Amino acid sequence: MQLTTSLRSALVAGAAATALFTGAAGAVAAPAAPSAAAGAPATVHSPYGQLRPLAALSAERLATGDLVAAAKWGTGGPVDDPAREREVLRAVADQARELGADPAVTVRIFRDQIEASKVVQRGLHRAWEADPGRAPTERPDLGEVRKEINRINGELVRAIAGSPYARSAPYCAPLLTAAAVQVRHERQLDGLHTGALARSLRSVCGGG
Repeated sequence: MQLTTSLRSALVAGAAATALFTGAAGAVAAPAAPSAAAGAPATVHSPYGQLRPLAALSAERLATGDLVAAAKWGTGGPVDDPAREREVLRAVADQARELGADPAVTVRIFRDQIEASKVVQRGLHRAWEADPGRAPTERPDLGEVRKEINRINGELVRAIAGSPYARSAPYCAPLLTAAAVQVRHERQLDGLHTGALARSLRSVCGGG
């Protein structure tokens, strides 16, 4: 399900957050879906409780994109790293199989995660080129950053494996949007990271 445009709109518009959390969007209050209203318990067994970690972990993973961008800044190295991408996709597919999850769905979601990280990296590099005074003065150790990314990847695969019914339900998109809006608010994401978060969640709904 392609929900990047609508998700980005909802993330950017504060009014959309209010509508989603109060159920004014209608689909959130579908008969088969528990309420995602503010204050309602979001247990890990509820669809919202299963989808929220996907939004939260995606935002956490995007934050590492800042560090990757800083590590690559000034080195002349490209943002794209096909060998690393293949390594990540192979690892998450293997973990998905171990957990009894669909490796193809997991890989599809992680392709979006990787593209979203590149959105952040390219956006930061453009900003630093336009204003060198904003560029990082220290270069993080890319190897250490990747250890953190691998940790988040593992948690994200487990969240994917634990949410097949919520992700394939007809009310997945509005619940995922509500979760993403809340995560955006909690992490105070700027426009670059808000758009990247929407990109990272593009393939979450509609898969088993």
